[in-house]
Amino acid sequence: MSFTDLGLSPEVLRAIADVGYVEPTPIQAQAIPYVLMGRDVLGSAQTGTGKTAGFTLPMIDILASGRARVRMPRSLILEPTRELATQVSENFELYGKYNKLNMALLIGGESFAEQLKKLDRGVDVLIATPGRLLDLYERGKILLSDVKILVIDEADRMLDMGFIPDVERIVGLLPKIRQTLFFSATMPPEIRRLADAFLMNPKEISVAPPASPAALVVQSMIAVDHQDKREALRHLLRTESVRNAVIFCNRKRDVDILHRSLAKHGFDAAALHGDMAQSRRTETLDRFRNGEIAILVASDVAARGLDIEGLSHVFNFDVPIHAEDYIHRIGRTGRAGREGHSFTIACEEDGRHVEAIEKLLGKTIPRMEIPGIPTVAFADGPAHRGHHGARPSRGPKRGESREQANPRRARTHTPTNVNHETAEQPIERRPEETKMHEPTTTEPAVARQPQKEGRPRNEPRGRRDGRARREEPRKHEPVRPDQAARAVESDGDQPILAFGDHMPDFLKRPVKLPPISKESEAA
Repeated sequence: MSFTDLGLSPEVLRAIADVGYVEPTPIQAQAIPYVLMGRDVLGSAQTGTGKTAGFTLPMIDILASGRARVRMPRSLILEPTRELATQVSENFELYGKYNKLNMALLIGGESFAEQLKKLDRGVDVLIATPGRLLDLYERGKILLSDVKILVIDEADRMLDMGFIPDVERIVGLLPKIRQTLFFSATMPPEIRRLADAFLMNPKEISVAPPASPAALVVQSMIAVDHQDKREALRHLLRTESVRNAVIFCNRKRDVDILHRSLAKHGFDAAALHGDMAQSRRTETLDRFRNGEIAILVASDVAARGLDIEGLSHVFNFDVPIHAEDYIHRIGRTGRAGREGHSFTIACEEDGRHVEAIEKLLGKTIPRMEIPGIPTVAFADGPAHRGHHGARPSRGPKRGESREQANPRRARTHTPTNVNHETAEQPIERRPEETKMHEPTTTEPAVARQPQKEGRPRNEPRGRRDGRARREEPRKHEPVRPDQAARAVESDGDQPILAFGDHMPDFLKRPVKLPPISKESEAA
């Protein structure tokens, strides 16, 4: 099958011929006809199979007729990372150079002014990351009521990066009547739920088993001590026929540390991670693609969708925490029919992660050894290294005390509230207290703390004379009804003073009463 059999326009076919494509990939051959029909598509294919061209080529033909309006894009493509969004925009420029379509790229790290200028001219294709798109929408700089085609690319990566709430909010702002194209390398249950919510009677396309690596990638693994990882990596870089390579680390700070270490040993390397400025990230990728840099030390920001032509090797300096990330990392090599090589450097505590990866692959990754570097066996259970490579002490097992688990921690605990001098002496009680404090159980009594000299035990703070709290109300306090009743019962001869010694002046004023008539006096 050729591209001419898919129903594409002559302009698009001409652009494809200029790029050098001859035959479509399986995902392209199955997806393009249904996209041209206007149906929703749910595509699942391994990384590096040409999903980007599978939706960009038919979109160019669909958008060729029509006109964009100011700040109202006609189509929207959501990407999880800036690098993926930039790559998709480059593909649109290649495939749509014979069509008069306007495109805008909305990603973080770029100037708002330049992006707003493109929106004001009207765009047919808007490629954006969820964060920047919502930022412009909340500022009132963009309207999404005219979007006819929505593309959600690398949906499983959106899930890993926590963008799914933003994606759901964006979809809620779009018209109900639209065409939705949903592409993902893997299909976990959460992604399946989103697809059912976003798509309407989709055509499901799956050209490879979920989460399967590229067949042309030769995989190897070596298990060494944590202190020997850099030496093992340098040995592999010197002995293997490395033309260009990407080295993946799990953390951004490890990317910078490893980059400085390789540069110190004379390797032509550069770093790439999410904390770098966008201009510097773009410059680094361009230099790597152009062959100016041989080794790229990167975080997982480079693990998805980046098409680096002729990449010969991928090194996992850190075993990925998520098994699916292993598939995407090694998928950067072995593309376009070329053979690739991947090496994973594991440590003793990476056993459970390696087990999850091999379970996902359905096979064991071949092990290898490096002369002069001893190999280690994987530890049982999820062990993690703490600071300076030290392992935390294990907790007690079932039926084992903490002192037995960690003898160094065993010590005699002495309660602080027990007086050893009086602990064995019986407590003398007054006769009237004997019945009140007589224990009701057979439990041994706890020795009481001896009283300090000074204020009595039950005396309120601030009283030094030891007298009991008085029951009568203080001066200047109103008398409650219950207190007045108790006072009457205790001594009925004492008068009840409502205002105490301070009677208001208005009550002391004489009041003139009218004279009493004889009739009322007789009554």
